[in-house]
Amino acid sequence: MTYSIILHISGEASVAGELAELPKPTDNFIVVMNPRQKDGKDLHYIESNVVKVIWPINKINFIEILENAEEEKIIGFVRE
Repeated sequence: MTYSIILHISGEASVAGELAELPKPTDNFIVVMNPRQKDGKDLHYIESNVVKVIWPINKINFIEILENAEEEKIIGFVRE
């Protein structure tokens, strides 16, 4: 299962991407697939054909985990 995320890096703009698995407390780095700006544009400091980037955990402020499309289809409350 992949997780759609927004990565908040110290001193940089937020980065959207996907994670194969959530980082563990013992991890020293994080591997982000398909890194891009939140609006879908390429990051100016990464080549356009890059598909994975490794960031050190100590450069990351926090990670937002977004809902998957499958989770959005679940109906939580139905009113008749």
